[in-house]
Amino acid sequence: MVADWRTAPIPERLRAMLTFLDKLTLDPGALTAADLAPLRREGIPDDAIEDAIQVCAIFNIFDRMADALGFEVPSPRASARASRFLLARGYA
Repeated sequence: MVADWRTAPIPERLRAMLTFLDKLTLDPGALTAADLAPLRREGIPDDAIEDAIQVCAIFNIFDRMADALGFEVPSPRASARASRFLLARGYA
Protein backbone atom coordinates (compact mmCIF):
# COMPACT_ATOMS: atom_id res chain seq x y z
CA MET A 1 0.00 0.00 0.00
CA VAL A 2 2.80 2.43 0.79
CA ALA A 3 4.33 1.91 -2.65
CA ASP A 4 1.08 2.61 -4.54
CA TRP A 5 -2.30 2.80 -2.82
CA ARG A 6 -4.02 3.12 -6.21
CA THR A 7 -3.21 -0.49 -7.12
CA ALA A 8 -2.81 -2.01 -3.66
CA PRO A 9 -5.25 -4.71 -2.53
CA ILE A 10 -7.23 -2.47 -0.19
CA PRO A 11 -10.98 -2.08 0.36
CA GLU A 12 -12.68 0.14 -2.24
CA ARG A 13 -14.03 2.24 0.60
CA LEU A 14 -10.47 3.14 1.63
CA ARG A 15 -9.39 3.66 -1.98
CA ALA A 16 -12.29 6.09 -2.50
CA MET A 17 -11.27 8.08 0.58
CA LEU A 18 -7.60 8.15 -0.41
CA THR A 19 -8.55 9.34 -3.92
CA PHE A 20 -10.56 12.16 -2.40
CA LEU A 21 -7.79 13.12 0.06
CA ASP A 22 -5.19 13.01 -2.71
CA LYS A 23 -7.17 15.58 -4.70
CA LEU A 24 -7.79 17.64 -1.56
CA THR A 25 -4.03 17.76 -0.97
CA LEU A 26 -2.80 18.28 -4.52
CA ASP A 27 -5.58 20.32 -6.16
CA PRO A 28 -8.06 21.56 -3.54
CA GLY A 29 -9.45 24.27 -5.79
CA ALA A 30 -10.66 21.63 -8.21
CA LEU A 31 -12.79 19.77 -5.65
CA THR A 32 -16.51 19.78 -6.33
CA ALA A 33 -19.55 18.11 -4.84
CA ALA A 34 -19.06 15.36 -7.45
CA ASP A 35 -15.86 14.33 -5.65
CA LEU A 36 -17.96 13.25 -2.68
CA ALA A 37 -20.13 10.91 -4.77
CA PRO A 38 -17.70 7.93 -4.65
CA LEU A 39 -17.48 8.28 -0.85
CA ARG A 40 -21.23 8.29 -0.50
CA ARG A 41 -21.57 5.30 -2.87
CA GLU A 42 -19.24 3.42 -0.51
CA GLY A 43 -21.48 4.34 2.42
CA ILE A 44 -18.98 6.61 4.15
CA PRO A 45 -20.93 8.92 6.47
CA ASP A 46 -20.40 12.67 6.51
CA ASP A 47 -18.83 12.65 9.97
CA ALA A 48 -16.18 10.16 8.80
CA ILE A 49 -15.50 12.31 5.73
CA GLU A 50 -15.13 15.35 7.97
CA ASP A 51 -12.74 13.47 10.28
CA ALA A 52 -10.61 12.39 7.32
CA ILE A 53 -10.50 15.95 5.96
CA GLN A 54 -9.39 17.28 9.35
CA VAL A 55 -6.62 14.69 9.71
CA CYS A 56 -5.49 15.35 6.14
CA ALA A 57 -5.42 19.11 6.73
CA ILE A 58 -3.38 18.78 9.93
CA PHE A 59 -0.82 16.50 8.28
CA ASN A 60 -0.58 18.86 5.30
CA ILE A 61 0.10 21.79 7.64
CA PHE A 62 2.80 19.85 9.48
CA ASP A 63 4.38 18.69 6.21
CA ARG A 64 4.53 22.25 4.89
CA MET A 65 5.98 23.53 8.16
CA ALA A 66 8.58 20.77 8.14
CA ASP A 67 9.55 21.58 4.55
CA ALA A 68 9.69 25.33 5.18
CA LEU A 69 11.65 25.07 8.41
CA GLY A 70 13.89 22.17 7.42
CA PHE A 71 12.81 19.75 10.12
CA GLU A 72 15.14 16.79 10.44
CA VAL A 73 13.80 13.36 9.53
CA PRO A 74 14.15 11.00 12.49
CA SER A 75 16.52 8.07 12.15
CA PRO A 76 14.99 4.65 11.45
CA ARG A 77 15.68 3.72 15.07
CA ALA A 78 13.95 6.84 16.42
CA SER A 79 11.01 6.29 14.06
CA ALA A 80 10.64 2.69 15.21
CA ARG A 81 10.71 3.78 18.85
CA ALA A 82 8.07 6.46 18.24
CA SER A 83 5.93 3.97 16.30
CA ARG A 84 5.99 1.48 19.18
CA PHE A 85 5.00 4.26 21.58
CA LEU A 86 2.11 5.41 19.36
CA LEU A 87 0.88 1.84 18.87
CA ALA A 88 0.87 1.30 22.62
CA ARG A 89 -0.58 4.64 23.69
CA GLY A 90 -2.12 6.29 20.65
CA TYR A 91 -2.02 10.02 19.92
CA ALA A 92 -3.91 11.06 23.05
